[in-house]
Formats: sequence, structure tokens, C-alpha cells
Amino acid sequence: MKHYLSLQDIPDFDKAILEAIALKKDPLSEKSIGRDKTLGLLFFNASLRTRISTQKAAKNLGLEVIVMNFSQEGWQLEYEDGAVMNTGKAEHIKEAAGVLSGYCDLIGIRAFAELQSREEDQKEKVLLGFATHASVPIINLESALGHPLQGFADAITITEQLGEKVLPSLNKEGHVPKVVLSWAPHPKALPHAVANSFIAAMKRLNVAFSITHPKGYELDPKITGDTPIEHHQDTALKGAEIVYIKNWSSFKDYGKVMVEDPSWTITSEKIGNAQCMHCLPVRRNVVIADNVLDSDKSLVLEQANNRTYAAQWVLRELLKTMP
Repeated sequence: MKHYLSLQDIPDFDKAILEAIALKKDPLSEKSIGRDKTLGLLFFNASLRTRISTQKAAKNLGLEVIVMNFSQEGWQLEYEDGAVMNTGKAEHIKEAAGVLSGYCDLIGIRAFAELQSREEDQKEKVLLGFATHASVPIINLESALGHPLQGFADAITITEQLGEKVLPSLNKEGHVPKVVLSWAPHPKALPHAVANSFIAAMKRLNVAFSITHPKGYELDPKITGDTPIEHHQDTALKGAEIVYIKNWSSFKDYGKVMVEDPSWTITSEKIGNAQCMHCLPVRRNVVIADNVLDSDKSLVLEQANNRTYAAQWVLRELLKTMP
């Protein structure tokens, strides 16, 4: 891998999942691989799991870590080529990425969608700006369009829970588990990144995958492709073994909250015998009810723990390419 920008940067997904699971058994086994190297983490948006899990993963590999909350501590960046910088933006991405490449051996970038313009968000100007102008590997810590560390951790979690039958290379025939991505209400307009990466992950597993949401919340058809869509949540959840719950705003009416339907909140009655997943943070009794989150159906803490090993596998693979 040159960079880790999306799940497509992992060539053998089954192998990566199994290796990440193996890392959990002996996370310090390769502590020397990152010796005398530095990981820079730039946060343009807030973080809890991504920041701490990536720092822990780096420590497990012997890396030094520098963290910067860029939106509060850095200069406002210009991303356009040929810009006349006579307004508020003090530094160009070309210099910022070049300077940071001299300080760090790897750079992680977290920059959310602004949800103002679909066209602007799809340019991924922050993530791709650094990938273009940096001379070191870039890691996507969540961007406008994707959260591939979360998607990777989700695939690890599902494999641990349902077994290797979900890995296409190990299960050509037999039972195919049902996994459903369900929209749930939220008081704010949220990006599509987590949902997009979960869809990408499920397309690479041996699962019967579908999406359920109210009409008007269709995601980017280029990402959902031929994934079945069901607008009746109760119908969609029947027989599911894993239900992944996530809110997102409208794609067509970009960034808008179309409806706030509390009947889509995930409750114990709705989820039945399925296990519940969510990337966190989660608004209790809005997105998911207490009686699910506080039960043995909840996998949210397992997912959060697996964020470390997803990040550690990615960092290890990028370090292997370095002299």
C-alpha cells in the first residue's frame, strides 16, 4: 500500500481481517517495526475512538506520535492551484504537506464532510490534497466520503462474531448470514462516511446484505450499487443476524434532514435475536434504546476495541514498505 485512503487499498481483505484478529493475541510482537519513525495525526474534526485507538496502535508498533488539532491550532489552508492568497487563508496545502512530510514518516488525516455542497465534499480536498502533495503515506482517519478504519474494524467484528464463513475465500458454499444497515433518527445532519465504508466492507464479505431507510434517505447510488433497499424497517430486520445502525443525512437533497421519525429508533423488540452494531458516539434512546445498548446484543464496545487492531494492521503494512 502507498496510502490507506479507502478499503480498496487492502488487496486481500480476507487475509487482512485474519491478520488483524491475530494481532489481538500478541499486539506487541512487532514493536520494533516502527522504531525511530513518527506518525503525525492531524484532526480537522473532533475524535475519541479514532485518536486514541490509532495512538495505541502506533505505540504497539514502537512509533512516536505527534497529534495536532489542526482546525484550532493550524493555519487556514488553501487547496486550489493557482489561488491568489490575498484573503484569510495563510498557507497552501503544498507547503503544509511538504513540511509535515519532513517531520513525519506517516500522516493521518481526519476531515469530515461539510454537508454544504455535494460537489465540494466529493472532491475530498483535504484528504486528497495531502495524498497528492505529501511524500509520505497518508491514512484516512475519516474523510468526507469514507471511514475505512471503521469499516475495517466492523468487518473484523463481524468475522469474530459470525465466524470465518463470512470470508469468501474460506466459504464458497453454505450458510450466508443476513446483515442489515439501518438508518435511525438523529437531531443533526450527519455525513455518509461511515455508512459508505460499511457498505464497501459488506460487499467484500460473504453476507446477505441489505439497507433499510425511509424514502428520501437513499445514499449515493454509485456506492450502494445493486444492494437491496427496503423502506419498511420491520420487514428488513426479519431474520437478521447483525443490524448495523447509523444515521445519515439526505444525499439527493444534500445534507438535509428529511424526516425525524422516532419509530425508526432501534429497540429490543425491533432487533429481535440480532446483534447490534454502531460506530459510536451514539445518542441513547434516539438512535438506539437503552434496552439494546445495555444488553448482550450490543457489540459497540467490541467494535471500538477492534479499531486499534484495524489501525495497527494498516500502520504495519505501510511501515513494511519503508526503508
